[in-house]
Amino acid sequence: MATATMTSKGQVTIPLRVRTALRLEAGTRIEFVEIGKDQFAIVPATKHVQILKGMIRKPKRPVTIDEMNAAIAFGAAGLRRTR
Repeated sequence: MATATMTSKGQVTIPLRVRTALRLEAGTRIEFVEIGKDQFAIVPATKHVQILKGMIRKPKRPVTIDEMNAAIAFGAAGLRRTR
């Protein structure tokens, strides 16, 4: 188990083993996610933009501004569109 000590300023050095496992580098933002009562997980908050490539398919046709506004309105209202 990896451990660390917090300074009087609330700073903690994340152990090398943990940094390596999470692929944390200098400047990487991290999030503390509550997973239970008094329990948190540390997760990287930033990922490289290239991992997003291909996640959203190209539309068959360009979408108009009116269609975008309608989709936003449906989403804001909590409605689902059926095809």
